[in-house]
Amino acid sequence: MSFEIKKIGVIGAGQMGNGIAHVFARAGYDVRMLDSNADAAKASLVKIGANMEREVKRGQIEAIDKAEAMVRITSGTNYADFSDCQLVVEAATEDETIKKAIILELCNHVPDSTIIASNTSSISITRLGAHTDRPGKFVGMHFMNPVPRMELVEIIRGIATDKDTYDIIKELTVKLGKTPVSAEDFPAFIVNRILLPMINEAVYTLYEGVGSVLSIDTAMKLGTHHPMGPLELADFIGLDTCLAVMHVLHEGLADTKYRPCPLLVKYVEAGWLGRKSGRGFYDYSGDEPVPTR
Repeated sequence: MSFEIKKIGVIGAGQMGNGIAHVFARAGYDVRMLDSNADAAKASLVKIGANMEREVKRGQIEAIDKAEAMVRITSGTNYADFSDCQLVVEAATEDETIKKAIILELCNHVPDSTIIASNTSSISITRLGAHTDRPGKFVGMHFMNPVPRMELVEIIRGIATDKDTYDIIKELTVKLGKTPVSAEDFPAFIVNRILLPMINEAVYTLYEGVGSVLSIDTAMKLGTHHPMGPLELADFIGLDTCLAVMHVLHEGLADTKYRPCPLLVKYVEAGWLGRKSGRGFYDYSGDEPVPTR
């Protein structure tokens, strides 16, 4: 394959964007990070440094590896920084309108040869790609959270995605030390098509009074050996993201079994989004998380 990726852009300096930049830099690629918020863009480097330091302490990487990786990452707010990137990964919030605006702007600043990948966890790659000037070079590259620790990347081809584009991204995923899995372009792909309805059902179980937060999470951890209970996991993912994926499933598949639980809707309306807001199904203000119901 003659197309060589050396420089990679990442749009979004949140948890997913940080993790994606982290693994690319650790694998030897130069990374340009962008966020519309200048403070967030700056803070992202500190966060990545802290996460890599944790890897050093665990013996997963050497201190020299961390130092070399951190030199490869720069952050800013200017799309022009992507002008020499062979790949740009969009990792903004899970909102189709926002993603479309971002990739439309991005197309004005990158060469025609640049591949654009979206880290969307549920939105149609075909629809997003049709909004660009290069649907053949648009692909889904869905990393799992937390990115540095999770082995899987779902690769999604839109109807117009070229085979070469898919092959390049699949090969790149292997170079990152991840396992690529091909998913068809249907709402929420594979992982979230299965995972989010389970989380939504756990919220219904709470809503209907079948069990408390603690009962539900304990039952699933001890009864199925899940490392996290579904409500704890929802808080980790972000309740707004969980709700957004359920909306995509409900609207895209027109099946009532994907209807978001009213309690999940209420939590999001209250701004109780989970760990990132300090409160969700658990309250994170103290030393230990405390169930809120």
